[in-house]
Amino acid sequence: MAGGLRELVKFEDPIGNVVKMWRRPNGLEIGQVRVPLGVIGIIYESRPNVTVDAVGLSIKTGNAIILRGGSEALLTNRTLVRILREALTDSEVPVNAVQLVGIPKREAVMALMKMNQYLDLLIPRGGAGLIETVINNSTIPVIETGVGNCHIFIDSSAEIESSRQIILNAKVQRPSVCNAVETILVHKEIAPLILPLLGEDLKAAGVEIRGCPQVREYISWAKEATEEDWFTEYLELILAIKIVSDLDEALSHIEKYGTKHSESILTTDYHHARSFLQSVDAAAVYVNASTRFTDGYQFGLGAELGISTQKLHARGPMGLKALTTLKYIIYGNGQIRK
Repeated sequence: MAGGLRELVKFEDPIGNVVKMWRRPNGLEIGQVRVPLGVIGIIYESRPNVTVDAVGLSIKTGNAIILRGGSEALLTNRTLVRILREALTDSEVPVNAVQLVGIPKREAVMALMKMNQYLDLLIPRGGAGLIETVINNSTIPVIETGVGNCHIFIDSSAEIESSRQIILNAKVQRPSVCNAVETILVHKEIAPLILPLLGEDLKAAGVEIRGCPQVREYISWAKEATEEDWFTEYLELILAIKIVSDLDEALSHIEKYGTKHSESILTTDYHHARSFLQSVDAAAVYVNASTRFTDGYQFGLGAELGISTQKLHARGPMGLKALTTLKYIIYGNGQIRK
């Protein structure tokens, strides 16, 4: 966590940056400048590293932050926030720019979601239940993050050995995170070649497979997939696999069941790759790579406050720029509107 903060220090401070300026025919000079959002609230579960990342990003962008972590990490978060606030005493940043809601009761969360007079933005970071609760109850603007029912489509022209490695990484390397793959779609032409091998790989890694009837012809020990499986973000060593007839069917499946997080195609067909990139509506769309790279550090952003799956105002990993907004600045010399 300390290393992450040291890396964040190296990044350029976006606050005060003039994005662009232009002159109007009447002589007015108009510009856009980056400014802080204000006071950000974040409600998150489990991992206390989020506490440190959130504070670092907020301080770097001139924002204040109110943290409400999960009750299971309450004592750890209290300690981390105490250390961070102590560090601020030797700086020009007010200590109260970092605050923790140290009350584990649900009532505290519900109260936080109604504090319009104090908060400019609320970010829920966690499972589907948490995000749904915040969206349905908050009177503060919300950026939806996290839920990742991610897919990988193995096209007919995919390289088999590379595909096996990518899928194993995307599912097994860290299955409990939102950018882990949950469903594999396999083109019918390559299914006989790759599924028996993939089944062996996943079985050796302890992955439970839930497949459509055609998949179970190649992986006999796979369980039968239900409609619910295509919607499910497992966050564990369970993987759904479906055989599709072509790229269009894969795109239709992703559109119906995806959560607009991260989607990938494995292919050597340039036109299929381009079509996938253009057609898939998601925060991150990959060609020939694991979905596990959807991450602020991996994208070179220094850190992230979460991965936005919506379109306003931020999308994808939320780094420094995502915690700013724009303000217009206008220079005149006596202009009046006629």
